[in-house]
Amino acid sequence: MKNLVYFDLETQKSAEEVGGWDRVRDLRMSVGVTYSTQRGGYRIYPEREVEELIRELQRADMVVGFNVLRFDYEVLHGYTVFDLGQLPTLDMLAVLHERLKHRLSLDSIANATFGLEKTSEGLQAIQWFKEGRLLEVAEYCCYDVKLTKLVHEHGARHRQVFYKNRFGAKLSVAVDW
Repeated sequence: MKNLVYFDLETQKSAEEVGGWDRVRDLRMSVGVTYSTQRGGYRIYPEREVEELIRELQRADMVVGFNVLRFDYEVLHGYTVFDLGQLPTLDMLAVLHERLKHRLSLDSIANATFGLEKTSEGLQAIQWFKEGRLLEVAEYCCYDVKLTKLVHEHGARHRQVFYKNRFGAKLSVAVDW
């Protein structure tokens, strides 16, 4: 059985705080979360365990995420010299962007496909981190990993996912992951 590792992380700082989106490595991870199909469960990594998180990603048969190539891996590059872009990775946002020529949010897909919504957003998670509310950050990140897993599994099973465009219309896009 292949070990798919669904992955997301939250940061300690915003792009504004570090001087822009070209400095993603400086955002620092607050919490990383994985769901391993081999393990059959979630694992939460605080910053002090970032090396263990990177090792889990390196051992995966496939890492599945949403905007993982341009964001999550870039944050982790602040902790390692290993090029995480070399890992076998399915970045669902990158695939959808290639097909549609515009970016979608995980929230838009989860809402249109399942009627589910994210529980918060990244800037709120940064505020929680600053307030020492790591449990809330971890819960939020776990839920994003769950939504990522649900979207991936739905796309693999049905060869399509749904999204809402900026006018609220529900549309579908074919996927081959």
